[in-house]
Amino acid sequence: MTGMTSSARPHLNRRLAELGTTIFAEMSALAVSTGAINLGQGFPDTDGPEEIREAAVRALRDGRGNQYPPGPGVPELRTAIAAHQLRHYGLSYDPDTEVLVTAGATEAIAASLLALLEPGDEVVALEPYYDSYAASIAMAGGRRVPVTLRPHDGAFRLDLDELRAAVTDRTRLLLINTPHNPTGTVLTRAELAAVAELAVERDLLVVTDEVYEHLVFDGAEHTPLASFPGMRERTVTIGSAGKTYSFTGWKVGWVTGAPDLVAAVRAAKQFLTYVASGPFQYAVAEALRLPDSYFADFRADMLAKRDLLAGGLERAGFKVFRPAGTYFITTDIRPLGESDGFTFCRALPERCGVVAIPNAVFYDHREQGAPFVRFAFCKRTVVLEEAASRLKTLAA
Repeated sequence: MTGMTSSARPHLNRRLAELGTTIFAEMSALAVSTGAINLGQGFPDTDGPEEIREAAVRALRDGRGNQYPPGPGVPELRTAIAAHQLRHYGLSYDPDTEVLVTAGATEAIAASLLALLEPGDEVVALEPYYDSYAASIAMAGGRRVPVTLRPHDGAFRLDLDELRAAVTDRTRLLLINTPHNPTGTVLTRAELAAVAELAVERDLLVVTDEVYEHLVFDGAEHTPLASFPGMRERTVTIGSAGKTYSFTGWKVGWVTGAPDLVAAVRAAKQFLTYVASGPFQYAVAEALRLPDSYFADFRADMLAKRDLLAGGLERAGFKVFRPAGTYFITTDIRPLGESDGFTFCRALPERCGVVAIPNAVFYDHREQGAPFVRFAFCKRTVVLEEAASRLKTLAA
């Protein structure tokens, strides 16, 4: 018969088959088809600083980055990344051997895991986790071992005993995310010290996703895991311009770490995008040098938006976990008489014209995440006010 293939085997690699289409694509399409306010996908609805946009325009006009940039990233950006780590955290990195520019944090995660894992290696990750973690571990042939963050005293907390128990002789790597998406948890210095102690004791590599490093609230403090004793030589730290400067479409991320780790990640990265975002790299180099007042104003703006949306969600009847970091709020829908986040989120656009994300997609243990739903507050104030007004109908 025409149109038939010679093999009955499915086209999609079985490692990826379980993952399906990303929930963000599904819910964003639902927002478009219903005209709902999209508080699902985590992208701002306004651009970042005008002077940084102009820096990108200058680079384009001056012919900087219009052709392939250097594989590790343009020197100006690598130097700026190293200066940023020193300025904010006292961490010193060589721009030439210890910094690698990537196509956003997503490629940094994929390249790190493809480089550092062999098939069968176990990766201990904090659950719930961003969906690209599961995909990258699967593509590398690794096995993910989730350690679940659970609600306690108004926040999602890490059980350090559970983390320690998850490590076996097959564990190669810890995948840590703080500030944490989707729960908004920021690991404390004491918790990070315990993670570091475990990594050193068991001789583990660590990949740490710190893209929300400048979005911490209520006295929380972001401390890079690489700053703890014994961690610099075993930690791949991932950062990104998208979340800090509100240019998510530019896809400029980076990796910092010891030379041998960065060289390994670079070896995998060169066969993914090779290079990306040429002119934007020059603009991000300027963004990283913005004064401290920029970061303070950015945090203050997001804090006000967090409290605006959190208040609206509470009035609508949700149990709200106010995040200590990121620009996401996790809610519990059980006070509304609901228990299935998927069903709730798929019906929400028609019910009240708002889109959210069911947290269960971020869990291996789907039942653990079933009653939780995530909303993004990185939107204009007027949009959040309208969303809060629409959500009030749930309380009725």
